[in-house]
Amino acid sequence: MTTLNHLPVQAAPAIGIIIIGDEILSGKRADKHLSKFIELLSARGLQLSWAEYVGDSPERITAVLARAFASGDVVFSCGGIGATPDDHTRQCAAKALGVPLALQAQAKALILERMQDVALEQGLPYEPEREDNLHRLNMGMFPQGADIIRNPYNKIPGFTCRGQGEGMVHFVPGFPVMAWPMMQDKLDVYCQSWGTAPRRIERSVIVFGAMEATLTPLMEAIELQFQGVKVFSLPSVDHPQWGKHIELGVKGEESLSDVAFAALKAGLQTFKVELGPEMVR
Repeated sequence: MTTLNHLPVQAAPAIGIIIIGDEILSGKRADKHLSKFIELLSARGLQLSWAEYVGDSPERITAVLARAFASGDVVFSCGGIGATPDDHTRQCAAKALGVPLALQAQAKALILERMQDVALEQGLPYEPEREDNLHRLNMGMFPQGADIIRNPYNKIPGFTCRGQGEGMVHFVPGFPVMAWPMMQDKLDVYCQSWGTAPRRIERSVIVFGAMEATLTPLMEAIELQFQGVKVFSLPSVDHPQWGKHIELGVKGEESLSDVAFAALKAGLQTFKVELGPEMVR
C-alpha cells in the first residue's frame, strides 16, 4: 500500500456532497457539481459515498446539515452561502450546530479587500461604510468558530465547520467557477494526511440470456470471496445497441478488481448465457 506521511489510506473517512438550490430541483439549472466532484475524487483515488439534493427550505437544509455534522464524514456543501433572501445555508449551519452567526475576522478582511479591488477596477472611491458594502459583510457571517476556505476567484471565502459527531462540512458557493477550485484545494490538503489511495476501477461484461435472480448467488459469492469489491448488475430491456441484457461487473481497487472479475467470468461459465463486450472504467 502506498502511503504519504506514514498514514494509511484507510484513515480516509466517507465522503459526501450536499447540493442546495431550488433552481436545481425545478430544472432551471442542470447540476454540474456532482459529476465534477466525482471526477476530482477519482483523480485522487477516492470515491464518493453519498450525495443529497435539497431545495431552499431552511428546515430541510438544517436537517440535512445536522445529519452531516453527526456523521463523522467529510462533506462538501455547494450553494446558498450568499447574502440574498434566498440564501439560507449559513444560518442553517449555525442552527444545526447550535451556535450563533458571527462575522469571521479573516472573512471580513477578505471581503473588505474585495470591495477595495472592485472600487479600484471601476475607478470609484473605496467606501466600506456605504450601505451596500456593509450588507456585503453578511457574506462573512459564519457559524461561530468556523474557519475560512479561500476563494481564488473573487476572494469571498467559504467556510468549514466541525460537528459534535466529528462530521466536517466544507461550505462553498454554488458557482462552479468558484466552488470547484475550492473543493480541489481542500481535497489536496486532505490527501496529504490520508495518503495516496490505490487506483479504483470498474470492470464489467454484457451478459445475454440471464436473469438477475439466477445470477445473484454468484454475485454474493464473489463479494464474500473478495472483501472490498462490490459486484453490480445493470439490467436493460431496450438498449439501442445490445437490446435486452445485463451489464454485470465488479468495482474496487485495481488489482483486486482484476482478480474478482476473472472469477466472476469463470463463474458465468456454469450458466447458459452469452457474453458480449467487456468494459473498463
